[in-house]
Amino acid sequence: MLFDVRTYTCRPGMLKKHFEIYARLGKPAQVRHLGPPFAYFQTETGNVNQFMHIWAYENAADREKRRAAMQADPDWHAYQAESAKLGGLDVQENRLMKPVDFFPMKR
Repeated sequence: MLFDVRTYTCRPGMLKKHFEIYARLGKPAQVRHLGPPFAYFQTETGNVNQFMHIWAYENAADREKRRAAMQADPDWHAYQAESAKLGGLDVQENRLMKPVDFFPMKR
């Protein structure tokens, strides 16, 4: 299992607007190619302008194949264009992580 952990920081006051664009345009295209996320979180305490999502893949090849299909999708490009037009995202952090042997993931 390989987990793609992504943390985004929005400019203050932009999180709700970003979520509206994502729910309408990004989510359908992303879920079509990646499947549902392992988790999608909004910060409760700490930096309230942040959110995180985690996508699960069988391995790096599975991730590469599914993300390439998403990147080729015109609907995903439409979402990216609207998100860029909004200008709400400030910082993006990505980490690929795998479970440790002594706490195996149950599917």
